[in-house]
Amino acid sequence: MSTPTGQAGRIPATHAGSLPRTPELLAANAAREFAEDGFTLQRTPEFERLLSAAVRDVVARQKAHGITIPGDGEYGHAMSSAVDYGAWWSYIFQRVTGLEITGEDLFTQPNLESSPGNIRLTSFPNRRDWVRFREVYQDPESGISTGKTATPFPATTGELRYTGHEATRIDVENLRAALDAEGLETGFITSLSPGTAARVSDRHYGNDAAHLRAWAEVLREEYRLIVDAGLIVQIDDPSIAENWDQITPEPSIEDYRAFTQARIDALNYALEGLPEEQIRFHLCWGSWHGPHTTDIEFTHIVDLMLQINAKYYSFEAANTRHEHEYTVWDDVALPAGKVIVPGVVSHATNVVEHPELVAQRIERFAERVGKENVIASTDCGLGGRIHPQIAAAKLDTLGEGARLASTRLFG
Repeated sequence: MSTPTGQAGRIPATHAGSLPRTPELLAANAAREFAEDGFTLQRTPEFERLLSAAVRDVVARQKAHGITIPGDGEYGHAMSSAVDYGAWWSYIFQRVTGLEITGEDLFTQPNLESSPGNIRLTSFPNRRDWVRFREVYQDPESGISTGKTATPFPATTGELRYTGHEATRIDVENLRAALDAEGLETGFITSLSPGTAARVSDRHYGNDAAHLRAWAEVLREEYRLIVDAGLIVQIDDPSIAENWDQITPEPSIEDYRAFTQARIDALNYALEGLPEEQIRFHLCWGSWHGPHTTDIEFTHIVDLMLQINAKYYSFEAANTRHEHEYTVWDDVALPAGKVIVPGVVSHATNVVEHPELVAQRIERFAERVGKENVIASTDCGLGGRIHPQIAAAKLDTLGEGARLASTRLFG
């Protein structure tokens, strides 16, 4: 299958996944009932009809904004008040058995002592950036999301098995129908990485490697369902960068890279046999609005990212903590056949970037890796982080910036 990589004389435009849901979809999500397990939301024919229409609408709106590689906005990923830290990753808990809400903190993980370097992750409120800026994170007027409603989370208490076949089939069918209606060749659906999923507490497998392997076995089923439908699967994996801030005290770079390597190996195992041209990997430093002063530098993990068996690599490059790191590509050679998908519009500010700035950001990367090897994107998901009207304006400026850059780069 051919997928857009910058050919046909233009820089393609995409985004990182989540888009603001409509008021109708939010209300329908809120009205859904839970199954007996306490965190799986029931599906009804009425909800499915609304979801299908919402996906058609969001794809049409993306096309109007100039987005050439759209997604479904993650609309099919269930929003649950019982697991309220973002549908981008909590959705998977509703598609897997072997999980149970135990009342423990998410990062109560005794078996991470078996991880490389015996690294253990701290809880969200105790991550180093949150401790350094405790006054800010505890101030309700600061505008920073602290995740205080992010409990409870499930723990792995039995053998993990994937049960999301029907839910993923519906996601695929909804996006495929919307793409066909708009005359678009392909789009993407997001899915979680094994390393991010395995951050839940393990009370069954007994060691870090076995828990990672189990999640890889589970998630490869979801990846295959998406690519078999001719779509791109985007692997969401903020843990590759974000874990660094959740380790106290700060580890050595060597130990952290070994810890991260185990997670990359698990992902590559899950991707075995899948076509790279339909695999997109997304890396970020966590999408919450905060100082991010303890983020790991991109230079320490970029080579690890490039080990992942994907064609496309999405990463934050527009927010003020990481924009300067475009110079990483002065020293790092992009492997042949690979494409970078840098964020050139930020989710972390209400200021709408000027199209000229967006174009300049695109051109920086094109100068370093080749104009055919760049797709313009957002830093992270826009849904839940900024107002829908601002999100629409940011997609507009992304599309316009890509058009400006294309004119200058391709003539």
